[in-house]
Amino acid sequence: MKYFMLGVGLLFSSLWAQAQKQITIDDIYTNYTFWSKSVYGINWMNDGRYYSTLKENKILKYDVTTGEPVETILDGNSLADVTIAGYEFNADEKYILLLTDKQSIYRRSYTAIYYLYNRQTKELQKLDTERIAYATVSPDGTKVAYTKNNNLYYVNLANKQVVKVTNDGEHNKIINGSTDWVYEEELSFTKAFFWSPDSKKLAYYRFDESQVPEYTLQKWNNGALYPENYTYKYPKAGEKNSEIQIFIYHLDDAKKVQVDIGKEKDIYIPRINWTKNPDVLSVRRMNRLQNQLDVLHANANTGVSRLILQDNADTYVDLELTDDLIYLNDGKHILLASEKSGYKHLYLYTLEGKLVRQITQGNWEVADFVGIDQAAKKKTIYFTSKEESPLETYFYAIDINGKNKRKLSTHTGTNRVNMSNDFKYYINYFSNSTTPNTVELYATKGNKKIKELENNAALKAAAKAYGLVPKEFYDFTNATGETLHGYMLKPANFDPAKKYPVLMFQYSGPGSQMVLNAWGGSNYYWHQMLVQKGYIISVVDGRGTGGRGEKFKKQTYKNLGRMEVEDQIASAKYLANLPYVDATRIGIWGWSFGGYMSSLALMEGADVFAMGIAVAPVTSWRYYDTIYTERFLATPQQNPTGYDNNSPTTHAAKLTGKFLLIHGTGDDNVHFQNSVALQNKLIAEGKQFESFYYPDRAHGIYRGHARPHLFKMMTQFVLTNL
Repeated sequence: MKYFMLGVGLLFSSLWAQAQKQITIDDIYTNYTFWSKSVYGINWMNDGRYYSTLKENKILKYDVTTGEPVETILDGNSLADVTIAGYEFNADEKYILLLTDKQSIYRRSYTAIYYLYNRQTKELQKLDTERIAYATVSPDGTKVAYTKNNNLYYVNLANKQVVKVTNDGEHNKIINGSTDWVYEEELSFTKAFFWSPDSKKLAYYRFDESQVPEYTLQKWNNGALYPENYTYKYPKAGEKNSEIQIFIYHLDDAKKVQVDIGKEKDIYIPRINWTKNPDVLSVRRMNRLQNQLDVLHANANTGVSRLILQDNADTYVDLELTDDLIYLNDGKHILLASEKSGYKHLYLYTLEGKLVRQITQGNWEVADFVGIDQAAKKKTIYFTSKEESPLETYFYAIDINGKNKRKLSTHTGTNRVNMSNDFKYYINYFSNSTTPNTVELYATKGNKKIKELENNAALKAAAKAYGLVPKEFYDFTNATGETLHGYMLKPANFDPAKKYPVLMFQYSGPGSQMVLNAWGGSNYYWHQMLVQKGYIISVVDGRGTGGRGEKFKKQTYKNLGRMEVEDQIASAKYLANLPYVDATRIGIWGWSFGGYMSSLALMEGADVFAMGIAVAPVTSWRYYDTIYTERFLATPQQNPTGYDNNSPTTHAAKLTGKFLLIHGTGDDNVHFQNSVALQNKLIAEGKQFESFYYPDRAHGIYRGHARPHLFKMMTQFVLTNL
């Protein structure tokens, strides 16, 4: 009877598996069968009862109490040749600034055509006859500032007069009001000008990148007889950065005041913003090694600055801490985040830099500071945290005195929150390993759900029709006794008596997290396709990843790649000892930092990995940029062994497994040079491998059907070699 039931079970499993639709590359990357819907572009309006969003080229106004649209604020389809890509209201919501015809430059930078729409007169005004960038309405709604050709401008809306604030902007030399390449990529901003609260001043960055070394990309798809050279400034580790200056421009008399940011020029200014006082600018300053963060207050009239706060680390100060700094409306206090307790928490200081109290505390991390309701009697702070598990994120409120902490999230998994300006409502974006993105509208008082805005019913149906399998979370202990978190995807008709090949996927970069109780993840549907073909997928976050405090994250400092590879090898050995894993058929792959890791793991772990794929990998940190690389390794002059000991180019002779190396020749971030260098080393060592390049494709390898082509090629490589 026992054997009969086992046979029936296997029969039904086999029939069930055959009944599921088979996932194809075209389903994923061409037909977007598994497209996850969301609610995008939420703009909370002055009347807290309403918010607006962009949908089908229309700006729609929604009633928060019902979640229903009540007005079409602007129908872009009624405007000649205008497709709205983004929009912004002025302070009194009389004008709408429309962003159209957006053309990307790098990851975040772009130029566009901007229009100003008068809601009362229905007049549509083009801001400039040329392409411009980062147009921003002044707080009083009377002016718009923007950048063009490396210079800063503003226009008076009343008389349409355009004022050119700077005149020395020059390509590959001087940039005013926007960022250079490395600031854009690693400090995550491009708009480098800021209106004062009284709209009378513009604070802006000036980058002198004339001494920064250049890198040249060749463009092949222009159809010309000769390829085009594109040269831009890219500071590789240890090389010269741009010299930064901060200026404050006074609109009344066109006076420019230079802010004193110190005598040392080899520094970073990761953020500036105005305090509640329109005559005081807040400047965040970091030394080149990024282990000291200073908060300066600068007098807008004289440029004189003084040190208010300082945060130090033996390793590095995490970049995200530069964003979590809020000046309270009372003009007397500052709310900020720090890891000085060993975990990211929120602190209250006086405006003069004296600690008042630590607000959140415990052996867990604040994930995101959401906002502070300063109108509330006890000033309520809203944040998300990892308190319950590093794998999950929940929404909390706490009084500014550090008391009365309460959990607002009702769903188990990963929650992200967008609150209204008056904090009376919030939109919760939620998912877990079995539930795709679900968007819900809540009233903060009573934590009452008003309406479900999106439930991804179509994606749920597709997941069921194609038999997507859930994540199975697991832990194991590495060689140093630390517990590592992972998850597996197993075939739907999984038979523990069989032996399965395993493909490991990871990113492993500092502070990153791939193992989360959330829907999907990077390349999730391709992994599901491989699961249908009989593979187990495994994902593990090793040492150096995030969500577990400063010690766990920063232990890889100055030795990037060593512990991370050890943990991926340990993961492979753990899997190899499972009774249902074929120990001779374990592979690993990754992209970017993950490609660096898969290359190094395949070489250092030649005894456990049979196959590896590296997409757009760093192969020597000497080839990567200053800000990112030096944050984790110091400079190559200070730490040469940290750069070279864990470079795939150093270990090329150890390669024995099947290896596929892929890169885009137009990658402005991780240069194609990385793959060329590794190929040369492999050739010199007599190692056979496969490689493929994508002409002119950037780091993400999109455009011109590149994504489906890439994953069809990778699929065939996995099927053939694992």
